[in-house]
Parts: sequence; C-alpha cells; structure tokens
Amino acid sequence: MIREFLYKYYIDPIMYGQPYTIVDTLTYALILILSVYLVYRGLRRFGIEIDRDFVLATIPFVILGGLLRVVEDTGMIASDLRILLITPIIFFVVFFITVGALFLSRLLEVKGVVREYSRTYGLIGVALSAAFFVLLILWGAANTRVDLVVLLAIPAMAAVSSAAVFAFLRYVLGWEYVSDPLYLLLIVGHLFDASATSFGIDLHSLHYVEQHVVGSALIEWSGTAFSMFPLKLAVIVPAIYVLELYRKEGNVAFWHLVLLAMIVVGMAPGVRDMMRMVIYV
Repeated sequence: MIREFLYKYYIDPIMYGQPYTIVDTLTYALILILSVYLVYRGLRRFGIEIDRDFVLATIPFVILGGLLRVVEDTGMIASDLRILLITPIIFFVVFFITVGALFLSRLLEVKGVVREYSRTYGLIGVALSAAFFVLLILWGAANTRVDLVVLLAIPAMAAVSSAAVFAFLRYVLGWEYVSDPLYLLLIVGHLFDASATSFGIDLHSLHYVEQHVVGSALIEWSGTAFSMFPLKLAVIVPAIYVLELYRKEGNVAFWHLVLLAMIVVGMAPGVRDMMRMVIYV
C-alpha cells in the first residue's frame, strides 16, 4: 500500500514527467517551508548575515536552477544521471551547488582573500548561469533552432506587466515600501513566470501545457493561459502586504529568507519555460 502510494504520487511523476497533483504539491510546499527554516538556522549559526546583499547574490543561482532543468529537457544527458535534473530532485542539486559556493566565498572572506563574500558568491552564480545559457544556445543552434523573438518577447511582457503592477501598488494604493528592490524582484519573478506560461500555451508554435494543479485548472476554466496574470497577482499582492507587516515586527533576517523563497518559486520556472521555448524543446 505504501509502496504503491509513493510510486503513484512521487516516483512516477518524476520518472515520467507527469503533471503535479494536490498530494505532491502540498508535500513539496511543506518541504519548502521546512527547508527555509532549516536554512535560516544554519546560516545564522555560521555567521552569514541574511540581508539584501545575500538575497541579490543568490538570484543568479535561481536562474541557474531554471537553466539546469532545461538541460534535462533537451535530452543531452542520456544516462540515468538525468534524474538529478528533474523536479524536485534538482532543487537539492541546486541547493548543494549554492551552499557550496556560499561557504567557499565566506571562507575566502575569512581568510582575507576577498573583501566581500557576497560579491564572490554572486559572481560564481553569474558565471555558472552564463556557462549553461551558452551551452543551451549552442545545443539549440546545432539540434533545433534558437528563437530570439521569444528571448525578447517574454522579458518584455514581464517588464511591462511588472511596471504596471508596481505603478498601481506604489501610486494608487500608496505602498511606498513596494519600491524595495526585493519586492520588485518578487513582482518581476512571478510575472516573468506568468509571461512565459501565457506565451508558451497561447502563442508559441509548440504545444506546451501547465503542469501545476491550480494553474492548469484556471487555464482550463478561463480558456486562456493569460489568466495566470490575475492568479499571480492574487498571490503576490496580499503576500507583499503580509510580508511588510512581518518585517515591521523585527525579524528582518527571516523576512529576507521567506522573500527569497517566494522569488525562487516564481522566477526559476519562468526561466525554464522561456529557455525551452527559445530552443524549441
């Protein structure tokens, strides 16, 4: 009974790329919440300040996660090692890469080799992301095609929609705190995901589908993937309000970490979806 349950809801969806269900979605959400807390305790214990610089330096690793997922999508890895790049296992892979870069950078700072660990940490993420981006572009040029229109259109959609949302929150609702770069990243990250999903399902020549339970149900009900925009806003706008209330209570370190986790779950899938469409996989 237990074995069948594990295969049905966890193992088979990973091995065969099946859509998410309520069971595995809730499970991964709980794992994410627990992981944020454990990371928070670990970073505090090792004296790493969880602040704006830390979050900004981690963003390249968020992008790296999305790009690594596309490496598996291409099929360029034929061995069973490809399972390491399938959700949710890839989260652990990217986590260990990120933690390794973080503690290496921190060690170099302690040894006096670098002045600020966050800069070195961020540059490692940028270098890795750039390397895998080039790898995917070269693979696409050799095996499928590279669509520069997609590479420009999706970021443009995200930029326009993010600017509109920011203007509404800042100048209509009067939320001055939304000008914080991290709130802006949260808005951009999730609307980037909405832009990629909308473009992929409604506009791209290949047939893409939404795998997440709530998103797929909403798209089926509304008849358009552009319904992802109001869905995202229904989540991130109240989240920003609640996060700001929490920040005022004083636990700024944990606020930074929760905000980073929310950026990750929006931005990483968006990067993956866009790159798939750019190289037609």
